[in-house]
Amino acid sequence: MGTAPTISDVLRSLGERAPWQKAGSWDPVGLQLGDPTASAARTALCHEVTEETVRVLEVEPVDLLVSYHPLLFEPTTRLVAGSDPPGRALRLLQAGIALAVVHTNFDVAAGGTADALADALGLEDVQGFAPLFGPDTLKVVTFVPAASADDVLDAVVRAGAGAIGNYTHCSYRSEGVGTFFAGAGTQPVAGASGALNREPELRLEFVAPRAREAAVLQALVAAHPYEEPAFDVYDRRGDAGLLGRVGRIPPGSTLASLSKQVTEALDDPPLRVAGDPSRPLERVAVLPGSGGDFLGAAADAGAEAVVTGDLTHHRARAALDRGLCLVDPGHAATERPGLQQLFVMLAALVPECRSLLDLDSDPWG
Repeated sequence: MGTAPTISDVLRSLGERAPWQKAGSWDPVGLQLGDPTASAARTALCHEVTEETVRVLEVEPVDLLVSYHPLLFEPTTRLVAGSDPPGRALRLLQAGIALAVVHTNFDVAAGGTADALADALGLEDVQGFAPLFGPDTLKVVTFVPAASADDVLDAVVRAGAGAIGNYTHCSYRSEGVGTFFAGAGTQPVAGASGALNREPELRLEFVAPRAREAAVLQALVAAHPYEEPAFDVYDRRGDAGLLGRVGRIPPGSTLASLSKQVTEALDDPPLRVAGDPSRPLERVAVLPGSGGDFLGAAADAGAEAVVTGDLTHHRARAALDRGLCLVDPGHAATERPGLQQLFVMLAALVPECRSLLDLDSDPWG
């Protein structure tokens, strides 16, 4: 029998399949409670950490609980007993149970929640839409002799830069000529003092998390061969995951037949349907969870109908005005196909893995 993985091992493997930095900037994914070096021989997966979830685990504890919805969604300064998220966090800690969250990073991942919902509804020729931006990032640009570019890149990568998804050492390089006049007291690595110098250089650019800005710039300066390295730092938005999926449904489909398909595929949830039931449909968009912010993006992607949860009166009215039909089976129902896939993924990493998905998180019953 092999050695049990640590919590860190499990999180690393989950991140390879659903990169953590692809989660929404507001989403507290990753380890919320516990010691990353501790054993994860026994794990469980839940949709949400409810009171019932905690009661079950207090009787049959695990080392690591993976939840889809975050338990501590809002910042907290106290863990005090009570029937609220901080109180449930305290009880998990008292039971020796670590907690990790896999949420919007799994929504946007290949084979994740959005793809699973599209598959459940039989969509074909599926494409992603609705960008979900992760934590704030920067673009750093420096100018360096070609022979030193790899050394500089290696240094900033060790400091946390140059990663996009599961790829590291990501950079762009373009050739050019840099000019400088080395004044009195300088000791230029290339060129001569007291003269205008023209030196072949590479423009080396890479991304960096804003949270690692100081460490990355320190590493850049330390590794750069120049006495006075030149660099620029830009705010950026990029590398967004795509939260929704849009695809074709069978010819002859209508809003009524789509609604029936949703009912059958998602285990008969209560539906709210907006639009003419007899309207012919060809392209349908799906957004797991609460997709109201992306109805306009769905229309721009060519969708004629959207399947998502938590739609409000005013969002529904605005969508109808844009010519969209809507099917709302509820928040939790649109996430369940993805959670089945998440359990398969987790069980492949830790053989002793329990599903607590039957402890449904839907507050509407």
